[in-house]
Amino acid sequence: MDSWVSLVFIFMYKINFVFAKRGAMKYISHLDLMRLLTRAMRRADLPMKITEGFNPHPKLSIKRALKLGVESENEEGAIALKERISPLEFMDRLSKQLPEGIEIKDAKRDID
Repeated sequence: MDSWVSLVFIFMYKINFVFAKRGAMKYISHLDLMRLLTRAMRRADLPMKITEGFNPHPKLSIKRALKLGVESENEEGAIALKERISPLEFMDRLSKQLPEGIEIKDAKRDID
């Protein structure tokens, strides 16, 4: 008797984005920046892909952790989404929820 294996396909849509961190925001740590972005994305009602397991969290990553007190104009990040949204809609919705000093400059779909 053949055993059937059921496969579940979970689609993820990844958006890569570029942001600036300036002014008073240069004094927030990497972990606080991750929390800030996660909360802003929740308030923007973005369909974030959440990890499975004991401690679920959004699939958000920032390419490089900046030292405390350093400003940057071109930091890179990526977020996995459950649903497809346009990069322009992503930028618009997220920008409205971010504090002064954090600015989304660009967003693109990751084509893998």
